[in-house]
Amino acid sequence: MTRTGCLILAFIVMVVGGVWWLAKRSGPVVERPTVQAPATPASAPVAAGNLVIPVSGVQKAQLTSTWGDARGDGTREHHAIDIMAAKGTPVVAAAAGTIEKIFESENGGHTVYVRRADPAWVDYYAHLDGYAPGLTEGEKVSQGQLIGTVGSSGDASEDGPHLHYEIKRMAPGEKWHEGTEVDPFPILTGR
Repeated sequence: MTRTGCLILAFIVMVVGGVWWLAKRSGPVVERPTVQAPATPASAPVAAGNLVIPVSGVQKAQLTSTWGDARGDGTREHHAIDIMAAKGTPVVAAAAGTIEKIFESENGGHTVYVRRADPAWVDYYAHLDGYAPGLTEGEKVSQGQLIGTVGSSGDASEDGPHLHYEIKRMAPGEKWHEGTEVDPFPILTGR
C-alpha cells in the first residue's frame, strides 16, 4: 500500500472511530411517542383572555376548577387544572413561546414545558398521550400550535384521560421546573 493509501485509510478509521465514540458517549436513544397531526383541527382554539384553552374543542363552560384538590393519597395539593377530553384530542399551545423542556415524569408522564414570549411565564402540559411530530426543545411555537394529544400517561387513570395544565410565574433565572404555580381556571374562564 502506498503512503497516500495509508493516510487515506488512517483518516477513514479516525472518522469512523470518532462517530462511534460520539454515539457511545451520548447514551441510548429513547423513543418518544409522537402523534399524527390532524388533517383538519377538531375546532379552532377558544379564546380565553390572552390564552387559548389548550385542548381543542373544549369550551369555557366545560372547565372545572381542580385547584387545591388532594393528590397522591392526600400527600400533595393539585396546583393546575385538569381538562378532561377523549384520548387523542389535540393539545395546543395556550400561548406563543419556546419549548423549554420535553420531559418524561413519573407523575406527569409525557410532559412539555413552554416558556412564553414573556419569559416570566411557563406553561406545563402533562399526561400527554404523545408529542407532535418533530417537537424539539428550543423550538418556537405559536399560540394554538399542536404540541401533543390528551392521554393518561404518568400517574393519570386510563379511565379519565385529561390534560394537566399548569401555569408558573417565574422569577429571573428560574429553570423550567421551578416557579410559583398560578391557578389557570380563572384565567381560562375569565372569572
